[in-house]
Amino acid sequence: MKLGVNVGYWGFGLTAADQLDIARTAEDLGYDSIWTAEAYGSDAATVLAWLAAGTSRIKLGAGIFQIPARSAAMTAMTAATIDQLSGGRFLLGLGSSGPQVSEGWHGVRFAKQLQRTREYVEVVRMALAHQKVEFHGETIELPLPDGPGKVLKLTIKPAQERIPIYLAVLGPKNVALAGEIADGWLPVFFSPEHTSTLRVPLEEGAARAGRSLDDFRICPSVNVMIGDDAQSARDAMRPMLSLYVGGMGSREQNFYNRLVSSYGFEQAAHEVQELYLAGRKSEAAMALPDELIDAVSIAGPRDRARERIRAYRDAGVETLIVSPMALENTERKRQLRLIADLAEEVA
Repeated sequence: MKLGVNVGYWGFGLTAADQLDIARTAEDLGYDSIWTAEAYGSDAATVLAWLAAGTSRIKLGAGIFQIPARSAAMTAMTAATIDQLSGGRFLLGLGSSGPQVSEGWHGVRFAKQLQRTREYVEVVRMALAHQKVEFHGETIELPLPDGPGKVLKLTIKPAQERIPIYLAVLGPKNVALAGEIADGWLPVFFSPEHTSTLRVPLEEGAARAGRSLDDFRICPSVNVMIGDDAQSARDAMRPMLSLYVGGMGSREQNFYNRLVSSYGFEQAAHEVQELYLAGRKSEAAMALPDELIDAVSIAGPRDRARERIRAYRDAGVETLIVSPMALENTERKRQLRLIADLAEEVA
């Protein structure tokens, strides 16, 4: 099992210099990849170009590019550019974000997500393969009809023969789509104990495409805090987990809330959401059961962390993408070293 590190986006104390420092530390420790994100602040592409210039070996993952934020052609242009700049180290993660960001920030209707993602990936692949892009789909029409649009093709080529495409998706239908058309899956709050259930839609999608999942990459992003005090380590997980379970989306449409509910924490998920949406964020964080935190993160002493890393490996995870939940960069880098040491013990 390979290791990756997620540096997210600017905020939570992370600056561009911090991200580069983490990237270089991870590269020295033998981490396979570093991943950046975007919401409605710093964008992932610019940060990846910055990290490309400051590193030489570590792979550079978009975790993720928001589909509503860019045309498929623009994503192909950006992917090819970063891949060339980095000497073939780029990994393309794509996701729809959520309805609040899609419609509120990008002005793109959050509808027909399955079909939009399917067509988007097809156009991106077509462009990266240096084909002329002519596409007539339900959500993408290139060129536009009855106008001056011309069939074009990308004027540069990526360094890699084929840039891997990962989908960051939740929900059975979306996960099935990943199994059908993507090279990998970027799940969040992935519970190794529920792998058999989580893999079902992947296998259904793969069967539709007549493909095997033998070379399919499952790469969960996992929040980490290793320390002797198990409760303090769990508490470090609470703000982020409660944000997603309680406040990421509306009461009617919160994909993360549904996910942890499917793990058997439906009552707790409901309580956390009600508290969070009522503005009682600290109470929402403390309402998270220890068992839920333990199921979706690596928190606690070394022995427990080692066993959780082994559980992810045994679940078929190809790359474990860790996010140290520390406020200072010195501690973040210490966490990366601890994970690297424990992963070597598990190997």
